[in-house]
Amino acid sequence: MEISDESLATAAGRGDREAFATLLDRHYDRLFGLCWRLTGQHAEAEDLTQDICASLPVKLKGWRNEARLTTWLYRVAVNAAHDRRRRAATHARAAAGWGDWERGRQAEISDAADAETWLRDAMAGLSDELRDTVALTLGEGLSQGEAAEVLGIPEGTVAWRMSEVKKRLRAVAQEEMQ
Repeated sequence: MEISDESLATAAGRGDREAFATLLDRHYDRLFGLCWRLTGQHAEAEDLTQDICASLPVKLKGWRNEARLTTWLYRVAVNAAHDRRRRAATHARAAAGWGDWERGRQAEISDAADAETWLRDAMAGLSDELRDTVALTLGEGLSQGEAAEVLGIPEGTVAWRMSEVKKRLRAVAQEEMQ
């Protein structure tokens, strides 16, 4: 005499491995077929079926034998497919957001590169003395006093040169805007 699905499910819920194996033998193909119809893709159906089978021992502990086991298994499969779709949608939204973030980051990098190129080109039009002063104060972070010491000039001259650099860079920027 064959043991009913419901009896096997009850035994499997109590930890009977043989009962669980028998249930899987009986229903795996049916469960896989439903998962294939729910997902529309063979590989996705295989993954979903495996996920369901892996979770069944825990789920069977809560099975209350209120419906036929096949009905309950179908509900488990449908719920698992819905959960998988929700997770996929969440991942897709997150990936889209990540793409927006990356596009923004790339735009910032591009803007910074453009600004650096502009500054390098504008600096090329300065005299050697002005470029040396900028390189030490802005590039190396030296104070005007330290730059003056390196260049062997008075600190006031460094201050004047920096003022001159700012004035010339403003003029270049204004010319480009016109």
